[in-house]
Amino acid sequence: MIDRPGLAEFLRRRREELSPSQVGLPETSRRRTPGLRREEVAVLAGVSSDFYARLEQARGSGPSEPVVAALARVLRCTPDEKDHLFRLAGVPIPPRQVGRHIDPGLLQLAAHLDNLPTLIYNDLGDVLYTNALDDALACRRELRPGRNSNVYWHWFTRQGSRDRIPEADRARLSAAHVSDLRATYSRRAEDHQITTLVNDLATRSEEFRTLWDRHDVAVRRSDLKDVQHPSVGLIRLRCQVLVTPDDGLRTRILLPLEGTDAAEKLELLRMLGTQQSREPE
Repeated sequence: MIDRPGLAEFLRRRREELSPSQVGLPETSRRRTPGLRREEVAVLAGVSSDFYARLEQARGSGPSEPVVAALARVLRCTPDEKDHLFRLAGVPIPPRQVGRHIDPGLLQLAAHLDNLPTLIYNDLGDVLYTNALDDALACRRELRPGRNSNVYWHWFTRQGSRDRIPEADRARLSAAHVSDLRATYSRRAEDHQITTLVNDLATRSEEFRTLWDRHDVAVRRSDLKDVQHPSVGLIRLRCQVLVTPDDGLRTRILLPLEGTDAAEKLELLRMLGTQQSREPE
């Protein structure tokens, strides 16, 4: 159902926050109010000025899905703002595409973190990048194709993924994985990739089914993680996750926990070299 007052307020605020140059229009000194004019938004979105004016006045007929998409484009909405705009307009929120391409800037940033275990994965859990130290920490030989390199699938279906995690921490990490995946499901419930993954996980793992039925929702952005490495012993780490808003890519960085010997052990792993520290999973 359309939220006319909310839609009117959102459109007005977004319009006033944009400068003409941001949408390819010339700047002039004759503007008495900040931002774009109503008629400028209307022209750029391909609708009549009267129709757009009525939207900002919370009256008239509701916009169609293509019109809402055009307004989101003209008003330079972020993905989250676009979802909000569709919700206010009372039209179905389009599913977001699964991110599979790493922006060059993000890849460059990850490359500069070679002294910290770092990996990048999308909101479906598919790992797209790991650095050498993360491979060494996880005893990972290579990124395997398909679900073999999926964070959630690996955790709930491969016992080896848990062997290096202290037993006391496993339940907490399982719950964090499920609540993270539930957030993706909530955003893109009509995407067959996420529904298939969830259904297959529920079939394979009773633990996953139980946690999924709790309906906990949260994108994990920070946590503590202990890893029992076969060569250097227990490493206590702080897990920080940076989320790219446009495509939902997550950059997971493991930092040595303060007051522990984790920094020395990570450096030892670097010195040992990845060939010595990797083992079959």
